[in-house]
Amino acid sequence: MSTTPAALAGWMEIPTTSSMRQTGQSETAANTHAAIAALVDEYAGTLYRVAYSVLRNAADAEDAVQETYLRVLRHSDTLNEIREPRVWLVRIVWNVVLDRKRRSKTRPETDDIADLARLLPASGLTAEERVASSQHHATVLRAVEQLPEKEQRVLILSAFEELSSVEIAHVLGTTESTVRSRLFRARNLLSTLLSHSRSAR
Repeated sequence: MSTTPAALAGWMEIPTTSSMRQTGQSETAANTHAAIAALVDEYAGTLYRVAYSVLRNAADAEDAVQETYLRVLRHSDTLNEIREPRVWLVRIVWNVVLDRKRRSKTRPETDDIADLARLLPASGLTAEERVASSQHHATVLRAVEQLPEKEQRVLILSAFEELSSVEIAHVLGTTESTVRSRLFRARNLLSTLLSHSRSAR
């Protein structure tokens, strides 16, 4: 199953019932559907990367993205109040994947090159470069998993999603200074782990 905007948009179809038409709500529902479809189209890739970086399983990551948009549907009446939709959606998918991680691992983690390649930009890379980048990504993810949990979280959001310290603080519900401190520790620890990994080859 491929997580594409078109596939995700299909998950988000909102049926217009006769009762909705009778109460004059069909136009509102259509507008809501259009707004959510636009979010799907723009942020599906970002949410998948967040989910996969934590869950390390393509099927689980896709399920997490689907659950994220179902949650958006349930709170569709607040869409107009969202100032930073990317950060808002990342926060939702982040909570979804952490909930799933805490509950259980329904599928084994993988380092499948095809799955990892989906995290990379599609343009400007040859097939060989995408494989090499995927392998490097797998090495980095394995190193990140060895970090303490708090440092691991800020590094995933910073390195893989390029969120600012302010945005990460909003996603994690903490302060910007705390995020900066954890990022500093995380980068130092990750550099050490990757150095050890290279020297062990």
